[in-house]
Amino acid sequence: MPGAGGRILWEPDARRRADSNVARYMRWLQESRGLRFPDYESLWRWSVDDPEAFWASVWDRFGMGTHGGHGRVLSSRAIQGARWFEGARVNYAEHALARRGDAVAIVARSESRPRSEMTHGELASAVAAAAAGLRRMGVGRGDRVAALLPNIPEAVVGLLASASIGAVWSSCAPEFGVRSVIDRFRQIEPAVLLAVDGYVYGGRRYDLSDTLVRLREGLPGTAATVVVPYLDPGAPAPDGAVGWAEAMGRPAAGPTFEPVPFDHPLWVLYSSGTTGPPKAIVHGHGGILIEHLKTASLGLDLGPSDTLFWYTSTGWMMWNFLMSGLLVGGAIALYDGAPASPDLMALWRFAARERVTYFGTSAPFIHACMRAGLKPRDEVDLSAVRGVGSTGSPLSAEGFEWVYESVGRDLVLNSFSGGTDICTGFVGSSPIVAVRAGEISCRILGAPVAAFDEGGEPVVDQVGELVLTGPMPSMPLTLLGDDDGRMFRESYLTPYPDAWRHGDFVRITPRGSCVIHGRSDSTLNRGGVRTGTADYYRVVEDMEEVADSLVVDTGGADGDGRLVLMVVLREGSELCDDLASRIRGRIRAELSPRHVPDELHRIDAVPRTLNGKKMEVPAKRILRGEPAGRVASPDAMANPEALAAVAALAGVNIGGAGDPS
Repeated sequence: MPGAGGRILWEPDARRRADSNVARYMRWLQESRGLRFPDYESLWRWSVDDPEAFWASVWDRFGMGTHGGHGRVLSSRAIQGARWFEGARVNYAEHALARRGDAVAIVARSESRPRSEMTHGELASAVAAAAAGLRRMGVGRGDRVAALLPNIPEAVVGLLASASIGAVWSSCAPEFGVRSVIDRFRQIEPAVLLAVDGYVYGGRRYDLSDTLVRLREGLPGTAATVVVPYLDPGAPAPDGAVGWAEAMGRPAAGPTFEPVPFDHPLWVLYSSGTTGPPKAIVHGHGGILIEHLKTASLGLDLGPSDTLFWYTSTGWMMWNFLMSGLLVGGAIALYDGAPASPDLMALWRFAARERVTYFGTSAPFIHACMRAGLKPRDEVDLSAVRGVGSTGSPLSAEGFEWVYESVGRDLVLNSFSGGTDICTGFVGSSPIVAVRAGEISCRILGAPVAAFDEGGEPVVDQVGELVLTGPMPSMPLTLLGDDDGRMFRESYLTPYPDAWRHGDFVRITPRGSCVIHGRSDSTLNRGGVRTGTADYYRVVEDMEEVADSLVVDTGGADGDGRLVLMVVLREGSELCDDLASRIRGRIRAELSPRHVPDELHRIDAVPRTLNGKKMEVPAKRILRGEPAGRVASPDAMANPEALAAVAALAGVNIGGAGDPS
């Protein structure tokens, strides 16, 4: 409830506070610029009130001027059309490969290969070889390189090789359906396709031979296809393709770096594409570089002695963010496989073996470990872990408490919330700010986050729309095909022309911490009482019998509708009259009588996107009677059969939703 603060779970002691990167940065600001900030909140306020001074300081602090000065920092504070560091020249890969030598840069484990590692020197050599290979295939500045690769070292090498020569990177995970991949890559017209022959997930082998044939047919302008023999290391490249070792592995002189303008395209990311063609989001070298340097160092407190791990696939923006461990001179840990294979301890064992210092995962994974009764710190040595990151959906207060009880007492828990559109977070943690149960510790430096009420006015300590009131360097350069800027305005600047609407409900406390209350486009408005879906899930999923849930309010501007709650039950539980009554009673007591569901159904699984997010809006549209073919593409879903179960509740045949093959 507004005004009720979460219990403090962790506070930095004097030594940890003083030794943090952000404290060093604050001392540097005082010495070099005469600026003194007594606490994090005052530093954040300066960073958003004077963005020109703040971002110039980040440029200087991280030595971004390897190709000259930064010029004018910001041309305009308008979100659409803002130009950052005009005249500056940078190269993302140059900073990622700044460290050389024998220290480990990448450690990798997968279900398909034995453990491997690569030093910073070896990574630089591999990137040089791959860049030379791309050039031999005719790839140059501005050309696109598409990758259907899992989270393996070759993907990192391919990204950095592309960036080093000024080419533009774009990746999808191998589990994406063929149509989903073509819908994405067709927009960028790649010159080269990098792919694997298959992969293993959860002990099952997936051969991609047919996928590669269909991809090449669907991307006729692609001049070359390079295949990593991942499923079968001894297999030759398919007809018409070339093997990775031959194309990208020939020794070459050390890497060279093409200096490019600050806003030169670095990579293309994509929206989920569950309800139509995915938006192709273009990010720039400079914007991503300066944002990720700032967040990794000043937010996550990472440096050369750290190993950053985040469980992710190459189709999620967190894979791109994972590369920030290299930007600050540290190591990154790659894991390709099922997070619960052979059991939920798999990732924790990996972290212990590799002495991971920052363990990144998702809120659903933490909740799953909590409900399974795991206590990883009693089973493996997690003493190296200084930070735990959670993203993808809101983390419950109980999830916060489980991390401190079961993973480690002296670590910073970062409930990290942001988005693909800016490839970073808006709100998260700081090593000099306390962690409270159920609250995101702070707004991230340089992110002008506010909560707007229904009239578009900023509010504190009450739930409102999460907005950004000014530009950030990592906002999209453009959306492909958006020549007149209309798509950008409709996606981000509606209904507030001067503020970026992210699509979440948030409450900002008087001390600057934040609580995410779920998606605002799937809000539960019952008789004028609005509740975010995240609040609903906290109540329902706290029940012992409930493993997962999905709630949909079918009402809209045209009038009230039904409130439909669907639950996934734990093994051995049944949706009997007693359990249904207790679920309704709990909602009545902890939310409101108006939010007691009109319908309560059991389902086998909650429909999720390929990145694991609950598909609330597609489910709502189906339950409102929209044709399934316009609502969701199976290729953009992790479990199409789960949405089919939702559709069955409305008497809709999901089979019309695109080509399932």
